[in-house]
Amino acid sequence: MSDIFDALPGVEVPVAGIAKGLTLMWEDNVANGRPAPEAADAKAMQVNFVLHLGLNTTPEDAAKQFETVVKFARRYPSRIVVLCPRYTDDSGPAMRAKIFGECYLGRSKTDKRCVEFVILSYARSARPYLENQVSTALSTDLPLYYWAHRFSDSGRLADYRYLLTRAKRVLIDSAISPPGALSYPWPNPETTRDLAYCRLLPIRQSVGQFLAAYPPEKIVTGLRSVTLTHDETLAAEARVLLAWLKRRLKACGAKTDTLEFAVKPRAADATASLGITFDYGAPHPFFRWQGDLATGHALFEADFGAGSTQLSAGVSLLSPEMTLSEAMFF
Repeated sequence: MSDIFDALPGVEVPVAGIAKGLTLMWEDNVANGRPAPEAADAKAMQVNFVLHLGLNTTPEDAAKQFETVVKFARRYPSRIVVLCPRYTDDSGPAMRAKIFGECYLGRSKTDKRCVEFVILSYARSARPYLENQVSTALSTDLPLYYWAHRFSDSGRLADYRYLLTRAKRVLIDSAISPPGALSYPWPNPETTRDLAYCRLLPIRQSVGQFLAAYPPEKIVTGLRSVTLTHDETLAAEARVLLAWLKRRLKACGAKTDTLEFAVKPRAADATASLGITFDYGAPHPFFRWQGDLATGHALFEADFGAGSTQLSAGVSLLSPEMTLSEAMFF
């Protein structure tokens, strides 16, 4: 398998020369008329961000996540460290480094967004020295956020205590994480955020706003079960969305321990990517929501005693870069 380090852009520099390489990179930008940060604005950085590409990451996936972080950094100028573990200890250097940087001009010359990448490839033998190298690559006065992508084992990731304990937020994606990752006893579990939950924000807002138009007692009285259907690519999102519905119904006064909650694959003839059904055991009341991500269309159907209602709406997931923003700052 190709090394994910080689799949990412940037100029290779000696590990000991990262800081000098970044300075020369920006000086070269200035010399060639390209945007570069001003010395007075501390390179316009707002956050430290570590993207840790696990051993399950392919070169194509690595390039995709790199682009996601670049798009994020255009909104939130960042110093970004990308960690690329190697599958084997080869005869080359135990640790290699690349640097990459870009600045983006907004409506005026003073509206400048800059991003700096330090990309580190490390063999198993270099693992004991990794935290020290990461700490020197980060800006000491900025908050740290840590995204663990496609890691193979929760216990192995827990070895990176420097990152897990220092990070203001630890980001994982339950759709691609090992089983039990969300319940694993991380050093600071309150900082953990699930990207699968965060990218569902538009759906949670849409469903929540619709149901908020009805008195809570109307929604929970007589409720027997809640079923969430999904296509095969959205099993994790369906599970997360059902858990959110359970919490919100409990807040409305439902005795959730007596209700049946189920996640099921969608029917073969169904077109909706995700579907929600509240079952009351009778024709009325009822609530159904169907959302088709392929077309961007959703349909609400409900009757809580004031007559049947149908409402068309849009449906989407957050973009990957906005999902990062939601997970990190909200």
